[in-house]
Amino acid sequence: MSQAQPKRASSRAHPADPCTVVIFGAAGDLTSRLVVPALYNMRRTGLLSDNFAVVGFNHGKMSDNAWRKNLHTALERYVANGGGKLDEDAWGWLSSQMSYHAGDFDDTSAFQSLATRLRDIDRKRGTQGNVLFYLATPERFFGDVIEKLRDADLVDDGGPEGRYWRRVIIEKPFGHDLASAHALNERILKVLREDQIYRIDHFLGKETVQNIMAFRFANGLFEPIWNRDRIDHVQITVAETVGVERRGSFYEQTGAMRDMVPNHLFQLLAMVAMEPPTSFDAEAVRTRKAETIEAIRPILPEDAVRGQYGPGAVNGELARAYRDEPDVAPDSVTETFVAMKLSIDTWRWSGVPFYLRTGKHMGRRTTEIAIRFKSAPFAPFRGTGMDAFGPDWLVLQIQPDEGISLQFDVKRPGPRVELAPVRMDFKYADWFRAEPAVGYETLLYDCMTGDATLFQRADMVEACWRAVQPVLDDWAQRTPADFPNYASGSAGPASSDTLLAMGGRSWRPLHSSNEPVGRKTSRSKTDASAQPAAPATKKRATAKKTAKKRAAAKKVVAAVVTKKAPARKAAAKKTAVKKTAARKRTTTSRTRGK
Repeated sequence: MSQAQPKRASSRAHPADPCTVVIFGAAGDLTSRLVVPALYNMRRTGLLSDNFAVVGFNHGKMSDNAWRKNLHTALERYVANGGGKLDEDAWGWLSSQMSYHAGDFDDTSAFQSLATRLRDIDRKRGTQGNVLFYLATPERFFGDVIEKLRDADLVDDGGPEGRYWRRVIIEKPFGHDLASAHALNERILKVLREDQIYRIDHFLGKETVQNIMAFRFANGLFEPIWNRDRIDHVQITVAETVGVERRGSFYEQTGAMRDMVPNHLFQLLAMVAMEPPTSFDAEAVRTRKAETIEAIRPILPEDAVRGQYGPGAVNGELARAYRDEPDVAPDSVTETFVAMKLSIDTWRWSGVPFYLRTGKHMGRRTTEIAIRFKSAPFAPFRGTGMDAFGPDWLVLQIQPDEGISLQFDVKRPGPRVELAPVRMDFKYADWFRAEPAVGYETLLYDCMTGDATLFQRADMVEACWRAVQPVLDDWAQRTPADFPNYASGSAGPASSDTLLAMGGRSWRPLHSSNEPVGRKTSRSKTDASAQPAAPATKKRATAKKTAKKRAAAKKVVAAVVTKKAPARKAAAKKTAVKKTAARKRTTTSRTRGK
């Protein structure tokens, strides 16, 4: 984007319906880190109704002021991390609508008193009887809370055409396998209608995820080539540089497969692979997504790879192994990395492999959908000294630098016919003024307005688990003998590379998104001279940057070696003692034999 190009404002929506939001798990990390900051941002952008209230429901007694103070501290930290300053007017208004309600999730009397409080809030705030219940709790409480809401007569709204609405947001994970997801669906559907349930996935609140459908279906340039005729394969990557941090006990029971694949990755997959809906009506879109997920062939165990990170360096800093994290077993076999190959049995995608990978403590933080197009016929370029084309990629960058890029080949300037990979880039930050967001703002707004487009139905949830269940069953029967099998700061285990290599393909490297992916072919002798010389200042800056990186890497390696030296020394000493004893035994036996 040129410097003269003005940034365009984001579209503005009308305020959501009047309502009260009841947050179960009000003292938890999810509430302070994501839900309340999202409500604060919604107030600042005019998305909340003036007739609005928040009730925090949690076990343990706490005053309204104490709860607000804790949230204020967390919100200040969130705003400061974004380089901003807290809007005290927006927070003052929001906090004035907030109150705390103490009670256990299995206490019938606590839910009955909640019903009384909601009626009182409705009279004072004018929320018109609308209530959004947010289950920011561990999965084991989902069914209990929903049944207690029914017992307190808090979910009956008279049906879709009733005078007011009652809706429930359920966080992931929605079950831990196919059987548990089916059982949970059965349990809550005895209490709620499907249109009252909003199974939330914060990935779908990101602008670039929502833009996938707009990009595909609003541009006549891309939809005609969005199929097996022109696409070789698709790669979906969700790489994180963070480890499990303070979530060791949760992660030990979950792992990368359950935490990421049936929800985040499959939702991205469905957006990319779905057929065009007849409209952007919620049910039309969700039906197309469900059809896509149901068309996934059950994934064979040999088409899935798991890994666990060991020690290493992430962003130039020492990183410990997963087994050394707090609340993690020293012999844990929980996976922190998953890669898989899958097929979608539809006319559009038959024969096109989809490769998915996700992992923690990776070399770079990125979420992207990369579409690799098939190569053009090579005949016109015979006799030019070239032996291959470069890859043509369309990349949808979800985070951290939201945007879209298209990579293709052009002729390198000069008398010879030589190709060079180049890229055209669109970045959201260049064209639009971004409002502060945590990813939940759009989703909460949709819940308050009754738009279920970005939320999963029961059949979608079960279809996702059905696709990965064969792998989960296989992994439960086989203990990995090579964990940890990838270093922190790397691109994952070598077996994930083999997964693609068997089809003659390779993963896109986890390098800077500013670099095109080049051809894996030898360059001609005149290639170097054909490239424009970089300015001296740029060369010096690049050399200086490279030197710094090498110095940092040396320090990390030295630190790791130093850390491991005592253990290696002890092991070497032990080995030497064993060898000496073995030699003595051999000598003694030979002497006796004589």
